[in-house]
Amino acid sequence: MISASNDLSFGTKVGEKVKALFALLKFRLAFLVAFSGAFGYSLGVKVMDWGHLGLFFVAAIGITGAANIINQVIEKDLDKLMKRTANRPLPSQRLTVDEAIIWAVFLGVMALTLFLVFFNLRAALLSLLSLILYGFVYTPLKRVGPIAVFVGAFPGAFPPMIGWVAATNHFGLEPGILFAIQFFWQFPHFWAIAWVLDDDYKKAGFKLLPSAGGKDIHTTIQIMIYTLFLIPVGWLPYKLGMTGINSAFVATVFGVLFLAQTFHLMRTCTDRTALQLMFGSFIYLPIVQIAFLLDKL
Repeated sequence: MISASNDLSFGTKVGEKVKALFALLKFRLAFLVAFSGAFGYSLGVKVMDWGHLGLFFVAAIGITGAANIINQVIEKDLDKLMKRTANRPLPSQRLTVDEAIIWAVFLGVMALTLFLVFFNLRAALLSLLSLILYGFVYTPLKRVGPIAVFVGAFPGAFPPMIGWVAATNHFGLEPGILFAIQFFWQFPHFWAIAWVLDDDYKKAGFKLLPSAGGKDIHTTIQIMIYTLFLIPVGWLPYKLGMTGINSAFVATVFGVLFLAQTFHLMRTCTDRTALQLMFGSFIYLPIVQIAFLLDKL
């Protein structure tokens, strides 16, 4: 009876650890990043190999998960101060820092090994650079000022470029355009999130909105300017022969709708409108990327 009870207790503890490790990974975010990378890979590859695409997806989730864990290790004490993050595995002490570091190292090494063995050195190095920029540069800059958003936009825009390089083993205008689209998208996307969560972020000393006044017209103007860039760059894949004209029209239509949301935020400057813009950013990117892929097919 005691043995059965101990076994049950051990099994429960293991299950809780596994759940905590999965939560530390931030799987939904890692999945979205991997999807963006898989988009770049699928756009660059000449003949689709579904096995390689699956391996790329696993590697992309691994490197993104490792970066997410590094971020949480560094910010574990700050996460305790914010309602949104207080129940994460580290501030809630469901995992120790050592356990988190071991998990991050495992994921990072696994991901880089997959990139090296099944793809190429360039893709592996770009992935490593992305991890370093996100985990060790962007993360500490979040308490310095909005420069953190600019720095964070680089690793945030790397995934489709990494995917293209993994498929082709070369740089060029094509992966640069894929990078540019996601780079400019990062600003309205992240500033909308920062607007909605501004009060919570302030508890941890995060300074992420571009204007010193915070939720004001100056912030909305900068959001609008970066969104405006999405309209011309959305045409470039068609101009380079990467996709057809149909996806260029899709990118333009959704770019204009996305831009219209920024003008709405300029008029209202409310949390509700910023939340709508945030959801708009989540809609824009996958729809445009899927349109590019379908047009290629």
